[in-house]
Amino acid sequence: MSISQTNLDGILPLIGRGKVRDIYEVDENTLLFVATDRISAYDVIMENTIPDKGILLTKLSEFWFEYLKDDVRNHLVNIPKDKTVFDYLPKELSEPKYKSQIEGRSMLIQKFKLIPLEVIVRGYITGSAWKEYQKTKTIHSIPQPDGLEESQVLPKAIFTPSTKAEQGEHDENISIEQAAELVGRDMTKRIEALSIKLYSKCRDYASSKGIIIADTKFEFGIDEKTDEIILVDEVLTPDSSRFWNKNSYKLGTSQDSYDKQFLRDWLTSNKFNGIPGVKMPQDIVEQTRFKYIEAYEALTGSKF
Repeated sequence: MSISQTNLDGILPLIGRGKVRDIYEVDENTLLFVATDRISAYDVIMENTIPDKGILLTKLSEFWFEYLKDDVRNHLVNIPKDKTVFDYLPKELSEPKYKSQIEGRSMLIQKFKLIPLEVIVRGYITGSAWKEYQKTKTIHSIPQPDGLEESQVLPKAIFTPSTKAEQGEHDENISIEQAAELVGRDMTKRIEALSIKLYSKCRDYASSKGIIIADTKFEFGIDEKTDEIILVDEVLTPDSSRFWNKNSYKLGTSQDSYDKQFLRDWLTSNKFNGIPGVKMPQDIVEQTRFKYIEAYEALTGSKF
């Protein structure tokens, strides 16, 4: 069963629909994130879905939250092993028509004030960073050494923030100085140090599993009572990161990818990039789904 959009018939208030997630309010302190099988590229949601994508994203995020729990607090509600998410939801949602929309693809999360930055960490030079470097020898206006090649590992991972755009709008790259104006200089420094630490730890782990994490996007909240930074949203999934196959990695060219680059390439070659109402052909759906499964299984060591 593929889920393009959830409908809980008002049993929980719908707070919003993102590109992938439908968000419901459970109570004043708790939200329910349900990851659908929607997929977007170039800030446009495709007409059809990638079956099981929401389940894969949820399971992979939960894996990384667990892996990073000693490094950063996260927004997951701690559910004991003898309970499920349904123990925390209205009884009606255990009925089959609702359970099938929620089970395996949802996270019960604590509300935190969001820090209004897309926290991007780059460990390799690719995509827009490579285009910029070719012109100016900089990445995000940060000077880089001469002689870097496409897809090369950077001398050190770098923090390249952007704004958090509303749905349908484009995120906008901003400088670290602009980030400091938005959230404060101290907070920006804390976020930079933490995000690079998290990326580096996960990059090294993924490398041991045959996957290169070229870059990733984190989102953070703040516990206003303790001033702790909280890791929120999704973590190190193919939707928020570039994953490359270590075995086929080749310096000086673009890489085969586990992420949405596969879909982006198809859209670009057919001049569909940024155009609404596009339906993916079945072979693109199947190949994209396979890429998500392959990344999940390699990273977690679990069969899907």
